[in-house]
Amino acid sequence: MATESMYAEFFGLKERPFTLLPDPEFLFWSRQHLRAFSVLEFGILSRSPITMVTGEIGSGKTTLVQALLARMEDELTVGLISNAQGGRGELLQWVLNAFGIEFPDSQKSYVRMFQTLQDFLVAEYAAGRRVALIIDEAQNLSVEGLEEIRMLTNINANKDELIQLVLVGQPELRDTIRRPEMRQLAQRVAASFHIGPMDLETVKEYIAHRLRAAGGSGAEFTPEAVELIQEQTGGVPRLINQLCDFSMLYAWSGETPAVTVETVRGVISDGVYFGTGSDVEDAV
Repeated sequence: MATESMYAEFFGLKERPFTLLPDPEFLFWSRQHLRAFSVLEFGILSRSPITMVTGEIGSGKTTLVQALLARMEDELTVGLISNAQGGRGELLQWVLNAFGIEFPDSQKSYVRMFQTLQDFLVAEYAAGRRVALIIDEAQNLSVEGLEEIRMLTNINANKDELIQLVLVGQPELRDTIRRPEMRQLAQRVAASFHIGPMDLETVKEYIAHRLRAAGGSGAEFTPEAVELIQEQTGGVPRLINQLCDFSMLYAWSGETPAVTVETVRGVISDGVYFGTGSDVEDAV
């Protein structure tokens, strides 16, 4: 029997409640995440030229994007780009790929690619469809890349913009757009929200929610243990998952019926929990 199954069975759970991979069944809507999602929806529905949501690593941004994609209207054509990088022209190739637009290698000049994208946007508009491009991990874009993205919002038909942009990224994205030379881009951001860390009360609700979603009572962690977890993780969901997962493993191995503050301290002092999870997808 796998270790993870044994500790789940020990606590009367049907599965591990704190895995680091996104799972819709465990989605927790904190007040901040509800507001961030509302901003994303508002940006799409109000035809905002650019909508932006930022947050620390592991704050749940990618999970929000997945939830948004699941709620998109049928008349909306959506392209998704993750971790796009590169100089002038390369980003345009990412955009074409996001919309499934095939382009012969022999014709990959910037002008031809731009014209192909513009023709696609005009055709969608003529068919009564709106187009949205979501760029996840947008903090990886250079200033030149962001400027190239801004230029896409200049493609118009009559008074209507043919493409809406949704930028999702870490706080560095917000800092970059605030720079004086990015003023033109900042002026096109009509809706934005920054996801901050969860406070203690929200962390309590978050942990209890995931435990109940896994078949538990929600009280498998003592209040003191939750307080220490919030303190150690800074209220970042991915880090909470990591520390809670190891704490439940330690409680199982020590045959402790609940995760106590001593259990959490044991995980931290043993160096098992490093307070980082940058290689794993958001897990709210």
